[in-house]
Amino acid sequence: MSIPPALSLALIVAAGTALATQAPINVALARLSASGLVAAAISFGVGFAALTALAVALGHGGGFVRAATASPVLLTGGLLGAFYVWAMITGLPALGVLTAVSALILGQLGMALFIDAVGPFGLPVREVSPTRIAAALMVAGGLMLSRF
Repeated sequence: MSIPPALSLALIVAAGTALATQAPINVALARLSASGLVAAAISFGVGFAALTALAVALGHGGGFVRAATASPVLLTGGLLGAFYVWAMITGLPALGVLTAVSALILGQLGMALFIDAVGPFGLPVREVSPTRIAAALMVAGGLMLSRF
């Protein structure tokens, strides 16, 4: 399924707002449960149930069978997501939402530049230009400004 670039951009911006909202919700759940790990597990459990139900309802259930043959490396996305949720639960109260999200975006941009340069997982290699590096450095500057 191909999605037009404008719609793709809108969806990703909406996902960014969801991530910024998810972090303080998970922190509140961690306070209530007295455990960041429990809060992260509940967050993933609810997400797993919702995505599984949606996949089955939309007729994509066969994908679960096909995915059973995936390389273990392709299954690490869930571990990375779990680490993200736990890290945000742990660090957000000390940093605040703006600084935590700024740090998250800086980490994403750094890895994105590397991934574009190398092209792993079948992705095309893309130029890491001075302009793109400057964009990441501007986010680093914004991170510094968010703390002081």
